[in-house]
Amino acid sequence: MSGNPDDERIEELRQQKMQELKEQAQQGGADGERAESQQAAQQEAEAQKQALLKQHLTDGARQRLNAVQMSKPEVADKVEQQVVALAQSGRIQDRIDEDQMRKLLKELTPDKSFDIRRR
Repeated sequence: MSGNPDDERIEELRQQKMQELKEQAQQGGADGERAESQQAAQQEAEAQKQALLKQHLTDGARQRLNAVQMSKPEVADKVEQQVVALAQSGRIQDRIDEDQMRKLLKELTPDKSFDIRRR
């Protein structure tokens, strides 16, 4: 039966499929490594951002920013990006204190005031 053309064809297809699976596994490994390196780069960037914030914010300003992070994470992210940009450009002479943080938050917070009247 080993000379049967159908058996030979099945074996050939099986070999092709095994080769395809090996290639996919190798590519998956490369994709996994790329994802890991990308994740490591993101963690490194986050660590650098936190170091800059720690360096340029007083304890009170950091506490205020953390409080905002809990309630409005998108606003806190904007403020963090702004502080990092100012620090990297060298435009921060002193550390940002709590009052300056309040002003920065007020500037970057969208004004969503509306009036609710009860009848």
